[in-house]
This record gives sequence, C-alpha cells and structure tokens, in this order.
Amino acid sequence: MNRSVGYELLERNENFYSPVESSDHGDHKYDAQVIGIIGCGAIAKIITDFQKERNLDADLKYFQDPDTSKAQNLASQTDGMVVQDVDDMLDEVDMVIEAASTQIAVEIIPQILRNGKDIIVTSIDAFLDLEFKNQVKKIAFENNCGIYAPSGDIAGLDGVKAASIGEITGINLLIRDSPESLGISSGDESLGIATDEEIPLYDGKAQDAVGKFPINLNIAAALSIITEKEVDLKIIADPRANHSYHEIRVTGDFGELETITQNTNWATDTKTSVLTAYSVIKLLENLNNNIKIGT
Repeated sequence: MNRSVGYELLERNENFYSPVESSDHGDHKYDAQVIGIIGCGAIAKIITDFQKERNLDADLKYFQDPDTSKAQNLASQTDGMVVQDVDDMLDEVDMVIEAASTQIAVEIIPQILRNGKDIIVTSIDAFLDLEFKNQVKKIAFENNCGIYAPSGDIAGLDGVKAASIGEITGINLLIRDSPESLGISSGDESLGIATDEEIPLYDGKAQDAVGKFPINLNIAAALSIITEKEVDLKIIADPRANHSYHEIRVTGDFGELETITQNTNWATDTKTSVLTAYSVIKLLENLNNNIKIGT
C-alpha cells in the first residue's frame, strides 16, 4: 500500500496503524481499493449496507464466511463474489478486512501478510498474545504491508497516543454490559449471575483475562499496544444494562484523561456495537482523504 495516505502509527516504529479523523475528501482521488471481507456477521453487514446506501469509496468484492449463505447475501449487494477460503481472494485484493473472531484472526493474519496484503483487524485482542504480536510485526515488515486497527467502540485513542510520548503511569478500563452482550447467560450460576444485580466478573490485568471470558478484549488490546503498558481491567455484568459502557482513565506526566462511551449494540448481535463497524467505515474513507486531522 502507498503509505502516502497518511495513517499514523498505532505503535511507535511498528507496522500497526490506526486511523486519524479527517475532513471531507480533497479534490484528488485515489483508486478505490479492492477489498475482501473475512467474516460476514454484523460488522460486515453494516459496512456493506453503508456501501449500498452511501457509496463507500472501496470495492467490496470478495466475501468469506463458514456460513456461505451470509457471504452470498452480502456479495449480492455489492456485485461481489463468495470464496471458500482466504487463499481464493489474496491474488485479487488490495486489502482484507477481518471481521470474524479472535481465533480466526490468529489463523489468517500471518497468511494475509505473507502475501503482501494490508489487513484491517477488528479482533485486536489477538495481539494481547505478545508472541503472536511480535510474529506478525516481523511478517508485516518483511512483506512491506501494514496492520490497521480501527478505533472500535471507544473514544480518546488520539489523546492516549499523544500521551504515550511521555510517561504513562496508569491505565484503567472499566467494562459494564449485559450478560448477553458479554457472551454469557444471565442465569449462569457458575459465574455468579443468578439475580438482577450487577456482578463483578474480573478485576486484574487485561492480559491475564485472555481466554477466561467469551467477550473480546479489543479495547484493552488497543490501549496496551498504543502505550506499551499493562492495562488494569474491570468487567461488570449488569442485567439492567441496555448499552455497552466503557470507561477509560489514563494518567501520566501529561495529566489525566478520562473517556466514557455508551454504545448501541447491533439489533441482531448484542456482542457487536454499531460504533465498531462505523470505525472501520471511517478508516476506509480516510484512505482517500487528503487532509488528516488528529494524532
């Protein structure tokens, strides 16, 4: 990919990138990139619907999902093609969007990078495995391609990135959501969720929480990658919650930064916030923007 598109490093001196906010398109247009999408659930559907309604400046051409009917449904909206395997699209695409799961992300990211293709990763928590993160960084460097991490369902990453230039002394992340959105049953007595009261599920380092809960840890991963610091994570299951609540507090020599987001989840998939899909769309739009605003 032409690095002149102006994306900033998500991690200093690495092949991880995150989008910056930008204004309307300039007069100059880059050729629309040919995109392949892995995983045809809520995120892919929101992106495809946007393309159909508002003409996203990208060619959503290839779709892959274990459920072929989902891939066919999305492909039919963009005059796209369904492929059975990631390999079947790699010779044709400029970029791949991973919108599947952490497990699938771990399987396909090295393969895509070895083929010299950039990738947008929505399952950022795959990089909480430091060995895997270092592996894909090396592969990306060797093949001159990048890993793009959208901002997802939180705000404030630009500020955290700027603050990371100095000394970060603390990063705290609070996640409060319904048991269903956290991927567990509201009557799961094994986790202590048998009433209508909120239940603390976890309080510790984010990296130690990997694999202990069905939910993804994308926000914690993004904060950790940006700052190269451990994230103190607290997860609360609240049966009364009707939004996904994320509270971030970062302290350092710059001062203190706090953000709160309360996200609307996708109607047919309570584990996916609408803002996550929107952040991928904005990242794609930014590829053609000539004016970059933000860190």
